[in-house]
Amino acid sequence: MGLRPDEISALIKDQIKHYDDVIESKDVGTVMTVGDGVAVVHGLDDAMVSELIEFPGGVYGMVMNLDEDSVGITLLGNADEIREGDEVRRTNRIIEVPVGDELLGRVVNPLGQAIDGQGEIHTAKTRPIERIAPGVMTRKSVDEPLQTGITTIDSIIPIGRGQRELIIGDRETGKTAIAIDTILNQKDQNIYCIYVAIGQKNSTVAQVVNKLKQGGAMDYTTVVSASASEMAPVQYIAPYAGCAIAEEWLEQGKDVLIVYDDLSKHAVAYRTLSLLLKRPPGREAYPGDVFYLHSRLLERACKLNEENGGGSITALPIIETQAGDISAYIPTNVISITDGQIFLQQELFNAGFRPAIDTGLSVSRVGSAAQIKAMKQVSRNLKLELAQYQEMQAFAQFGSDLDDATKATIEHGERVREVLKQAQYSPRSVASQVITLFALENGFTKTIKTNRVSEFMSGLVDNISLNHHEYIDEINEKKVLSDELIASLKETIAAYVTQFENLQKAG
Repeated sequence: MGLRPDEISALIKDQIKHYDDVIESKDVGTVMTVGDGVAVVHGLDDAMVSELIEFPGGVYGMVMNLDEDSVGITLLGNADEIREGDEVRRTNRIIEVPVGDELLGRVVNPLGQAIDGQGEIHTAKTRPIERIAPGVMTRKSVDEPLQTGITTIDSIIPIGRGQRELIIGDRETGKTAIAIDTILNQKDQNIYCIYVAIGQKNSTVAQVVNKLKQGGAMDYTTVVSASASEMAPVQYIAPYAGCAIAEEWLEQGKDVLIVYDDLSKHAVAYRTLSLLLKRPPGREAYPGDVFYLHSRLLERACKLNEENGGGSITALPIIETQAGDISAYIPTNVISITDGQIFLQQELFNAGFRPAIDTGLSVSRVGSAAQIKAMKQVSRNLKLELAQYQEMQAFAQFGSDLDDATKATIEHGERVREVLKQAQYSPRSVASQVITLFALENGFTKTIKTNRVSEFMSGLVDNISLNHHEYIDEINEKKVLSDELIASLKETIAAYVTQFENLQKAG
C-alpha cells in the first residue's frame, strides 16, 4: 500500500510547521533542576563536552554530562537567580582563557578575569583550556637544569626544564615554600612562571602574591586563583586554564614553570562535581576517571625539540598526604604520572631541618642529566653520605661506645645536614651552592664546630664574592670545575678556614 498524495502533502506541511521547533531545540534548552552549582537541562541536542552555555543573568556554565534526554552543566558563576524552567542557550564555544604577555604580573581567576584590582586585562588571543598533549616525536629529552635555588634539590634531586616533579608531604611541612622559592629563583633566568592556587584561602594567596612582589618575581609571573570560596567547577578548571596560559609561551619557544597548588583539592573538587552529576563513585568515593583528570594535565608539561621551537613547560604539582601516607589513592596516582617526587617529612620539619626533604624517599627520574657538570663534581656522594649518617645515627642510639670511623661518619653527616639547611625565601645561586659543596666534600669543615658550619659557609661565599669574583664568573660561564679552578678554590678556602678559626678562638 502506498501513501495517497493528500497524505504526503499533509505530512510535509506538518514537518515544515515544526521545523523551527527542531532547530530551536538543538540550540536552546530548559532548566529541569538546579542546585549546588550543577544544572540539568533538557534540550541542547547538539551541545559539546566543555562547551560554554549561557544562562539568564549573564551566568555561564560548562557542559560535563551528555545524557540521552538531558545535559549536565556545571555553573561558573552565581546560580542564585537561576530557576527551573529558565531558558538557556548554546554559545558554540568551547571553554577558553585569555593568553599572552598581558597576563604577566597579574592575578586572575580561571576564566582569565582580573581579580587584583588593577583593571581589566585586554589580550588579543584566547586558547581552549583543554588540549591534547604534544606527541612523542615533537619532544626531546630533558637535559637543561631548572635551578630551584634550594641546595638539597639542585644537588640531590635535580629538576630539568620540561620535567614533572611532584612535591608531596603532610599539611604545614613547607610544600608551597619550595614552590615559591623556585619561582623567586627564576629572576633573570628567562623563565616565565605561573602559580595556580586551588582551594586556598584568599588570605594565603594574597600572602604569596605579596612575597612574589617583594622578591621582584611578579614581573615574570601570573597567578591563577580559584580560592576555597569558589564553587567546585571553578576550582576544577583552574589548573587547565593555567596550563593553557603556559602553552602560549611554550609555542613561542619560551621556558615556563607552572606550580599546581594543590592537586589534592583539585581531585576533591572533581569528586564533588562527579557526585552531583550522578556519576558512579569508585575507590575511596573518587570517580574512576580521576587518574585521567591529572594525567591529561601533567602530560602537557614537556620539552619540545628544536624543530618545534625548543620551548618547555616544567610542572611542579603539589599533593597533600595524611599522616605521611603516600600509598593513598590520589598520591599514588600522581606519583605514577610524574618524573619523580620531593617528599617532605613532618618529623624532619619538627626537628628543625628545613626544607624538610627526605632524601631517601625523594627521587628525580631525570637525575644528573638536569645538572651542570660542576654540580655533578661536588654532589656525587651527598645522598650516600646522608643515608649512612641516618643509619649510623639510629645505630648510635643503642650504644655509647662508637669506633672512630662511625664517629667520623656521624660528624660528617651532621655537617652535611647543616649545609643543606636553608631559610625560607632565600634561594642560593648555583655558584654559591657549588662553592659550599666543594668545601664540604674536600673536608674543609672538619675543624669547624657543627653549630658554626652554616655561619662558616655564608662567610666563605661572601669572601669569595668580594675578593675572588672571577671564580663565580668561571663557574657560571664554563659550568665546570677545571683543575686550575679546583687548586685555586682549595687555596682560598684553606686560607679562609684559618681566618674563621682565629675568629672562633677570639670569640
